Amino acid sequence: MLENLALGFDVALSFQNLFFAFLGALIGTAIGVLPGLGPTATISLLLPLTFGQEPVTAIIMLAGIYYGAQYGGSTTAILLNLPGEISGVVTAIEGHQMAKQGRAGAALAAAAIGSFFAGTVSTAVVAAAGPALTSVALSFGPPEYFALMALGLVVSCVLAQGSVFKAVAMVVLGVMLGLVGTDIQTGQQRFTFGVPELADGINFVALAMGLFGVSEIILNLINPENREGTVAKRGRLWLTKEEWRYAAPASVRGTLLGTILGILPGGGASISSFGSYMLERKITRRPERFGKGAIEGLAGPESANNAGAQSAFIPLLTLGIPSNSVMALMVGALIIQGIQPGPRMIEAQPELFWGLIASMWVGNLMLLIINLPMVGLWVQLLRVPYKFMYPSILVFCCIGAYSLNNSVFDIYVMIGASGLGYVLTRLGCETAPLLLGFVLGPMMEEHLRRAMLLSRGDWMTFVERPISASLLAVAAIALALMISPSIRRKKDQALAEEAA
Repeated sequence: MLENLALGFDVALSFQNLFFAFLGALIGTAIGVLPGLGPTATISLLLPLTFGQEPVTAIIMLAGIYYGAQYGGSTTAILLNLPGEISGVVTAIEGHQMAKQGRAGAALAAAAIGSFFAGTVSTAVVAAAGPALTSVALSFGPPEYFALMALGLVVSCVLAQGSVFKAVAMVVLGVMLGLVGTDIQTGQQRFTFGVPELADGINFVALAMGLFGVSEIILNLINPENREGTVAKRGRLWLTKEEWRYAAPASVRGTLLGTILGILPGGGASISSFGSYMLERKITRRPERFGKGAIEGLAGPESANNAGAQSAFIPLLTLGIPSNSVMALMVGALIIQGIQPGPRMIEAQPELFWGLIASMWVGNLMLLIINLPMVGLWVQLLRVPYKFMYPSILVFCCIGAYSLNNSVFDIYVMIGASGLGYVLTRLGCETAPLLLGFVLGPMMEEHLRRAMLLSRGDWMTFVERPISASLLAVAAIALALMISPSIRRKKDQALAEEAA
């Protein structure tokens, strides 16, 4: 592993990759600071810019945007009580209370240091677990891959907020959209309705830009109060011994929890952050302090969301399975570069695999340097009127969608997806499961057909093979438990309590 990490640092420390790692971290931090945006929307907007880059450079930059956004979201959550990211909701609960008490500096330091520690640990986990999982993945056949993807979609439904039936509907809708186009095996067109531009399917980037980018602009324009907040005093940027005593163990617990939850399909930073906050409230001996500025309620979730953000790369790099919407965008970026993510990527693309892992640690160090001294600058960015911000974002969206295939039709797809995203959000449906279904649906179909061809049409092949049978059993149990009224009620109550 040390030899591989040496190769990775040799790649990551080249001038070009260092520059783009810094650029990604800087953009990600700014995106986390600015409300109404996020890593999913930003990465979907910037995918066209990766066309002319080397694959490892492009992925390093996009990864920097992803975990940089987790850092940046804590700044506005603490100073303004305005989370720039979903995972920052929990940070705002305790962090802004600390800011009101004149301890904003300590809150920002706890968030930055906890995130750096979590990033370092989760990077080591990715480096250690990657090759081991790859050796297991090489024994997977079509039935196992089909069962694994089915489990991923089920778990994304289970972990989604709100109604599990709405999440299932989003997955089904995503799979249906992913099947639009020409069937590779038969050459027949499906769901194109006579539109020639749909023969090659719906463009992934245009769909993602509409669902996450433009729809967020619509929501922010309709609800301007979501962009308002109160600036708090920053104070000193360090912790007292008392604060260290509570923050350090919480960061360790949050790192471990985030690393585990980040691997799960549908997990990642958001569920890790909420899970860590719930854990800290359960085990604390001072429950009366929560909601009033408990530093452990800040340090744990901040460590968890960064650990979850980086451990989400494990199933992507080793199995080719995206665990959340951002990882689905990463799959799209790799495919654009002509690289098929999966277990053979370590052997076929060692520079990309280990270079990305090494760049995670380098990027986290950059983020630590960026965030603490530049807190004042990020707060100033929030003073830019939104009426000047959103037109430039819309122009960039249109240019990005058109540049994919030099086709106006992709702009129409983006506009239609933005309307769909807005309607779904108003109906209380999460769009992340939809994007996962869009990415995994065609892959599931491909492995299903391969499995049926190899078994000569025998459906028992999925239950006769131990791994696929186990994965399908876990998926069925998870879905059955979530459909259970008592368990679903407890889940909704927990989410409502944390969101409040």
